Amino acid sequence: MNILSRVNAAAFIAASVLSFTSRAGAQTALPPSAAPAMRTTPTTRILAIGHLAPTFRPGVTQPIMPQEVRDTVELYLNGKISEWYVRKDKPGVVFILDLTDVEAARTLLGTLPLAKAGQLEFDLIPLGPLAPLSILTR
Repeated sequence: MNILSRVNAAAFIAASVLSFTSRAGAQTALPPSAAPAMRTTPTTRILAIGHLAPTFRPGVTQPIMPQEVRDTVELYLNGKISEWYVRKDKPGVVFILDLTDVEAARTLLGTLPLAKAGQLEFDLIPLGPLAPLSILTR
């Protein structure tokens, strides 16, 4: 199955589950104890949302950028960053990290030159599989 087929299948399943759960909830209000138990899913990735630190100073970043880019590429080549994006709403970056531990992600991103210089901070969000999909396996 090619990647597009897998993405389409996953999107269809997610939409079906979300539709099913919202319709089921709309028809009858179940007390929390009667709701189907959701499986706990593991953390499989970390979403890192980078933004300018409160200590940001415009003149500091330019000389640091060449090393920042090299170090970020190195994290990508070492399999730590699987996807990277620029924020379109304000200055910053977004990384999808192939890590499962938030503290390990914080430590890793803290080694980047802009973070070390107090110019960039990251909000870290653990990600995992959609728990509602577990109802399809029962």
